[in-house]
Amino acid sequence: MDFRDTMQKVYSWACQIGNLGLWIIWLLIHFAVDLWYFASHIACAIESYLISSGILKRYKALDIDKLRYLAIVIESEEAYHIPAVIQLLQWLVDIGVKHVCLYDAEGILKKSKESILGKLNNATLFEEAGESNLLLDRKHITLEFASFPDGKEAVAKAANLLFMKYVKLGGSGKAQEEKIFTEAHMSEALRAVGCKGPEPELLLVYGPVRCHLGFPAWRIRYTEIVHMGRLKSMRYGSLLKAIYKFTMVRQNYGK
Repeated sequence: MDFRDTMQKVYSWACQIGNLGLWIIWLLIHFAVDLWYFASHIACAIESYLISSGILKRYKALDIDKLRYLAIVIESEEAYHIPAVIQLLQWLVDIGVKHVCLYDAEGILKKSKESILGKLNNATLFEEAGESNLLLDRKHITLEFASFPDGKEAVAKAANLLFMKYVKLGGSGKAQEEKIFTEAHMSEALRAVGCKGPEPELLLVYGPVRCHLGFPAWRIRYTEIVHMGRLKSMRYGSLLKAIYKFTMVRQNYGK
């Protein structure tokens, strides 16, 4: 009995020491990860400051003409911070971006488009802009406002158009061939119902999650997506860096 009791005590002590060791290892790993994120945050802040102040000269050589259409996706809760959105758009105007699509899932930005347009000089709705004279003005920006319901409505209209087209064909042999709908058919239907908007070359996501938050998938087939962090933590240097990196990438496919 004494030997069994001794072995149980040894086993209990070993388990406690093992659990303590695992807990210490977990704390060390957690500390290392926190330290890495903190150091990364500080490094990004310093780099952003250096870019904004013009110390890093290479970011001044920006070929903005490579970015014909930019999409900004903002998480809906952060979309209520309209002054921050206006500041972001003003930075884009200063950089020279001409066409921007503003998207949030709930349509908060679309509801606030009048106040946004009123705060920006030389801003026009994309659907009302005349392409010929806007390209001559570097400081002019056109804005498109989009939301998740727009995508659902567009798909519904396109699907209804394809259905009606199939019904009109009736039972002919051509109808059997048209039974299989491809991406090209869907793109043609979206264009026919007026919902085939421009495909952005670059999409910047502001929010806590790393996804496009329901931005119409048929418009981002070849789009570069970059997560920019929270809107409240946005920096001019980080924005300029993201656009600069895109303009330096060689695209071997796409439009």
